[in-house]
Amino acid sequence: MEYKVFIQTNDEQYLGALVAAHALRRNSRHADRFDVQILHYNDFPWLHAREGQPFLRGVERRVWTRDDLQSFTPLRFLPPRLMNYQGRAVVIDPDCFALADIWDLLSRDMQGRALMCRMRPAIKELPAYRASSVMLLDNTKLTHWDAERTFNDLFAFKIDYMKWVKLEYEADEAVGLLEEEWNDFDRLTAQTRILHTTYRRTQPWKTGLPIDFTVRVKDYRRYPFPKSVFKQVKNLIAPKKPKPEAYLPHPDPNQERLFFSLLAECLAQGIVTEELVRREMSANHVRHDALELCSRAAA
Repeated sequence: MEYKVFIQTNDEQYLGALVAAHALRRNSRHADRFDVQILHYNDFPWLHAREGQPFLRGVERRVWTRDDLQSFTPLRFLPPRLMNYQGRAVVIDPDCFALADIWDLLSRDMQGRALMCRMRPAIKELPAYRASSVMLLDNTKLTHWDAERTFNDLFAFKIDYMKWVKLEYEADEAVGLLEEEWNDFDRLTAQTRILHTTYRRTQPWKTGLPIDFTVRVKDYRRYPFPKSVFKQVKNLIAPKKPKPEAYLPHPDPNQERLFFSLLAECLAQGIVTEELVRREMSANHVRHDALELCSRAAA
């Protein structure tokens, strides 16, 4: 059986993807038994062919743009086709960093499920949902996945982007649940197996940079009418403070130190060059003190 780990990314998150690939190999005792492949937005013409076109995303119609921080998301659904619907794959976002042996996930008993992921808990107005940011895939059971075709269906308004990425089009019996440690959302503990720095405003390598993602529109249609009115009145009386226009420091300094320790290793091993880091800093993809933080981490 063939095994691969895929990391999808774009220009904005490319350095994170390189660090994520290093962490996968570094922390596995079985790195010779699987391949790691980075799927970059730029390599798929069917993604940029839709630039500037509207698609359905929840309660709104968004305009597709490559410059959005998460424009790589449709690539989560590409691995089964790339592997000719054979073998197994793990798919992760470029802000997911393995701290345990990914082979333990690739080789686990899936109990006949087509895919496994964790549930993202409900928060504020958002109900719990299946998180596709880390998935274990049995490609033989996912022959209905065709990322390019489904992506094009978004622009024909046949499907909803949010339902797609939340795996709502998958049968319940086909989806198994992973332990939360395999996709630990901004929580770093001794049990964490994959750290996911998922809250975009505090991604450790972007602190201080201008926000470069599209803010989600809240869906107030889910609420009863009185609650919606109450919130509007409350905001008139005590308006919420506007969210900052720049990325904030991560609330857990250990997660910042972890990322820059991994990046320092990448620099020392020639996986990443100083020239690349400087280029990413100039493009505002990486905070401007990144090399200084790497030097501290390596000291």
